[in-house]
Amino acid sequence: MAVSREKKEQLVSWYTDLFSRSSAAILTDYRGLTMADMSQLRRKLQETQSEYHVIKNRLMKLVLEEAKLPVPEDLLEGPTAIGFCFEEAPVVAKVLVDFSKESKILVIKGGLLGDRIISADEVTSLAELPPREILLAQVLGTIQGPASGITRAIAGSIRSVLYVLKARVEQLEQQASQT
Repeated sequence: MAVSREKKEQLVSWYTDLFSRSSAAILTDYRGLTMADMSQLRRKLQETQSEYHVIKNRLMKLVLEEAKLPVPEDLLEGPTAIGFCFEEAPVVAKVLVDFSKESKILVIKGGLLGDRIISADEVTSLAELPPREILLAQVLGTIQGPASGITRAIAGSIRSVLYVLKARVEQLEQQASQT
């Protein structure tokens, strides 16, 4: 069924907006999934504040060119559906990769991370990253480790100096009491 020029312009505008709001887009081949499977996948993705849309490859090229993003020509073969990541890309990648393993039908083609084309293997690696909160906690722990070590070292040095001063004061008090 042919899409009118006006409808196509609306779709391009809508998809361009989706790309501009997303931190990443994961391209999949959904061929073979039932409507029930698609609905289940969309529900899972909605929980992660993301969306999943089927898009024609030709329309996708227009959208990417309009959004001034790279066009992954080799990923635009066969039917394509896109997972748009509006929040955390690793969480969305995990849902898609897990669903792909579960269904054995959905195929991860690759994606766009910012303005960079990524492979299917990189999407899988992205899915293995821990959530943002855990990464931040790990970074904070890494930063705090040396700082607390320095604090302990300084406190230990000050304590040593205080012990020496206290011993000297006691020694002077003893000498004063003996004279």
